Amino acid sequence: MKTSNDSVKLIGRPGMEPIVKQFDKNGLMARFSFAVNEQITNEAGEKEWVTQWHQVVAWGKNAALVQQKVKKGVKMSIVGKIVSRTYADKDGVAKQANEVVLFNLAVWETEMA
Repeated sequence: MKTSNDSVKLIGRPGMEPIVKQFDKNGLMARFSFAVNEQITNEAGEKEWVTQWHQVVAWGKNAALVQQKVKKGVKMSIVGKIVSRTYADKDGVAKQANEVVLFNLAVWETEMA
C-alpha cells in the first residue's frame, strides 16, 4: 500500500456510483463522493449524527479498483492524500477544490446496509 506522512484514512459510504473516464495519455480516472458520519453532542446535550462529504479521485490501477469495487452506499475505508487544486468554472471564475487522491480502499460490506 502506497502511503505518505500526510495520508488520511476515512471510513464511510460512497454517495454515488463512481464516474470513470478513460484518457489516451493519462490512462483511467475515477471520481466519487464519500460520506463520513460522526456522532456529536449538540449544544442541548443531545447526540446527533453529522455527515461530512469528501470528493475522491483515483488514477490508473486505483481507478480500475474503484470501478470494480465502489458501489453507492456500501461501507468501506479509503486511504489517500488530501490535495487542493485550482480550476476555472464555466464562467471562467477561479475556484479551489479539496479532494482525496485515493491510494487504497477496503470494502467492508458487499451490499448497502
